Amino acid sequence: MLQFDSALLPESSEALRPEIRQFLQEHMPLDRRPNSDFLSGHNPEFSELLGSHGYICMNIPREYGGGGRSFFDRYVVAEELLAAGAPITAHWFTDRQFAPSLMDLGTEHQRQKYLPDMCAGKSYFSIGMSEPGSGSDLAAIRTTATKVDGGWAVNGTKLWTTYAHRNHYMIALVRTEPRGENRHAGMSQLLIDLQDPSVQIRPIKNMGGEEDFNEVVFTDTFVPDSDVIGELGNGWNQCTAELGYERSGSERFLSTFRVFVEFLKLFQEPPNDLQAAAIGRITSNIMALRRMSLSVANMLEEGKMPTVEAALVKELGNNFEKIMPEIARLAAPLSADKREFNQTYRESILLSPSTTLRGGTREILRGVIARGLGLR
Repeated sequence: MLQFDSALLPESSEALRPEIRQFLQEHMPLDRRPNSDFLSGHNPEFSELLGSHGYICMNIPREYGGGGRSFFDRYVVAEELLAAGAPITAHWFTDRQFAPSLMDLGTEHQRQKYLPDMCAGKSYFSIGMSEPGSGSDLAAIRTTATKVDGGWAVNGTKLWTTYAHRNHYMIALVRTEPRGENRHAGMSQLLIDLQDPSVQIRPIKNMGGEEDFNEVVFTDTFVPDSDVIGELGNGWNQCTAELGYERSGSERFLSTFRVFVEFLKLFQEPPNDLQAAAIGRITSNIMALRRMSLSVANMLEEGKMPTVEAALVKELGNNFEKIMPEIARLAAPLSADKREFNQTYRESILLSPSTTLRGGTREILRGVIARGLGLR
């Protein structure tokens, strides 16, 4: 049964908006072309600046370098950064899911070692889930970790690993036991140093000529026992819990937000009926998805794991990401100067195939939703 209880942001969280907007006004890179997709700007200097102002890992306790604030505070800051088109790719995965995962599952040694630099915007992590031949079917992974003296030897390949060529570490899902009748058993999560010479990283160029996805090959890569995340053999459950953070955030409905902003700037006169309908359609979708996303955020704040609800937010968000730019294009005023609009529109079209891959394909998400509703 789906649960989307009404949730409102606390006044204390809403009070952060003027603060973060002022920060962006003062510190947004001058050469930045705003784009609300969270993968469109890998800028370590900007990430470190955010970290120095306490805008990364806001819900991590202060003793580990975090802000000791609520999940809702982090939600507000993420919304403002995405809406402004800030370059947040470098620290995004670290802030969104890996820092909270280390707090939940990590040892005290791991927290002391990794969290301070994560919170400071100086340490960046990639997700190591998908593999060649398995896609979003994580139960089909074949990368293995074999027990050796003092740790594990990792062999295999990860695919579609975002910014592995620029990030420092990967949290990888691997098989620490041979696959048996239970496809979900025998998997574990390991923290892997991407600078290790045994790790080969091959960037994959996308349609826009950019390199964000990568193929990562491990050949007897040594991972010490101290870098096993959580419980051995529990990797499947840990990964699916993390996906609640990944699939339900505001990035699932704000990734093409700058297209809408530039669309609205085109109007020098009141919109006609077709244009008004387009504006209403886009706005209502954003409002509905935001309410759903906030509801999931509230459940995460309460320590719940809303797997099905998060999958639904991503599935509906993916649909919206793809159709919104086209709705705006068809309704754009004919006489307007569309240079900025056309630029954001073209970028959104070139990036749109990747939105279906990251966080799980449509088929996988619909399977999660169907199982959660008892339909399969």
